Amino acid sequence: MKLKRSSGIILHPTSLPGPYGIGDLGPEAYRWIDFLLDAGCALWQVLPLGPTGYGDSPYQCFSAFAGNPLLISPQILLSEDLLHPNDLVDAPKFPMDYVDYGAVIDWKLEVLDRAFIRFQQSALIDIQAEFTNFLNAGQDWLDDFTLFMALKEAHGGAPWMSWEQELRDRKPQALIAARQKFETAIQRQAFCQFLFTRQWRELRYFARDRGLQIIGDVPIFVAHDSSDVWANPDLFFLDKTGHPTVIAGVPPDYFSTTGQLWGNPLYRWDVLKESNFKWWIDRIKSVLEMVDIIRLDHFRGFAGYWEISGNAKTAEKGRWVTAPGTDFFEILKDSLEELPFIAEDLGVITPDVVELRAHFGLPGMRILQFGFEGGPQDPFLPHNYPVNCVVYTGTHDNDTARGWYERVAQHSRKFCRCYLDIDGSNVAWGMIRACWASIAFLSLAPMQDFLDLGNEARMNYPGNPSGNWKWRMLDDDFDSQLRKKIKEINFLYSRTDPKMGIEENTQKSTQ
Repeated sequence: MKLKRSSGIILHPTSLPGPYGIGDLGPEAYRWIDFLLDAGCALWQVLPLGPTGYGDSPYQCFSAFAGNPLLISPQILLSEDLLHPNDLVDAPKFPMDYVDYGAVIDWKLEVLDRAFIRFQQSALIDIQAEFTNFLNAGQDWLDDFTLFMALKEAHGGAPWMSWEQELRDRKPQALIAARQKFETAIQRQAFCQFLFTRQWRELRYFARDRGLQIIGDVPIFVAHDSSDVWANPDLFFLDKTGHPTVIAGVPPDYFSTTGQLWGNPLYRWDVLKESNFKWWIDRIKSVLEMVDIIRLDHFRGFAGYWEISGNAKTAEKGRWVTAPGTDFFEILKDSLEELPFIAEDLGVITPDVVELRAHFGLPGMRILQFGFEGGPQDPFLPHNYPVNCVVYTGTHDNDTARGWYERVAQHSRKFCRCYLDIDGSNVAWGMIRACWASIAFLSLAPMQDFLDLGNEARMNYPGNPSGNWKWRMLDDDFDSQLRKKIKEINFLYSRTDPKMGIEENTQKSTQ
């Protein structure tokens, strides 16, 4: 991956401001891209963009290929005559600073149903032709996904393992009958995917034309209750009823003394290898149609993964199993020609993981928050970074910078203050400055840190099954002074076009 020294901000589209309860791909997303570019940033990092399932987590999606309908912008649909103004007058009074998923899901899906009915009854010839082309584009995943979602709806949202045996086991005659019975629901699901793809494509073109690259995210594992597992049971360790015999997680670590029991079914890598990893390569190519760079979540799982019994209650007991990462990335490299990846190499990292990442020249990650516990030799401190790495103040899984400082022990706070040469009054900007000044070729921070927010704005607590992924920006967070401060550090640490310079009225102290 060839990128010049640059910087960016982590913000999931759900966290954008807007009137409809959740950030979407409408006007505020375009405003956000302009903000990034005006601040001298070259990167926007998002979380996975798929349709969320359990716990509203973008890392537990109903499909590794599909888009999230909740991100579809009603304002764009209104401008295209796919909605009438009356379709939006019943919008609840949503909270502005967090996502109330229950209220949003109920209202947003009803709005999308209205758009689908209006589309069916309209004479929007151009859009109808686009939809037909979308259906004929040959996405291998679309037929299975739309049927899967129609069947979930018909079963009250129940997981596929509990469906009638003929549907659970994908008996051909049962699938044919289901496609006929639920034809309208299937078409509605396809229409939502068409709208998402259309809106995201336009937003990405807008960013790319202006020189902004988008970093996406591919979780190594997929959700058990997903069209991926239902449609490809031979690729996973499942019993005859569809339940996993072994599941994914990690042993006790920084986040949990009992480890993290993710529950995702594990891959049968031997079966994947027989097809030259076709499912995985299709998945990567699908994501690269939406983003420019991919962060490979839990990269260590491509070298070896923690295997836990399917009925375990915690992740404490398990075993490490070797994965064919070298074979996979060699075939992937031949297919893609280059590997535009960031390896999330955090957690229990063994020599085989380091060797795999280094063999393919992939940049790893450094989290500055982690650096203030182990003394001057800690690899997460900036003076120990290699150039080929991506440094973060923290990610969606961490405290905010301010939240971290308020939570940790006094000795960690003192070391942090001494290292950053700050008085502790604005730790977030002290950490940002250290990341930006480092030799790491890419530096990023969550928007929460630029806004100096505490853990009330934290995005995710690993191991907590609910209450995550809710934080949203406010409309006035697009502040001109903040933009100037970000522009200043990008200029000072050579992470932007030097012609941008520093605006005269920029605040000179970013600590």
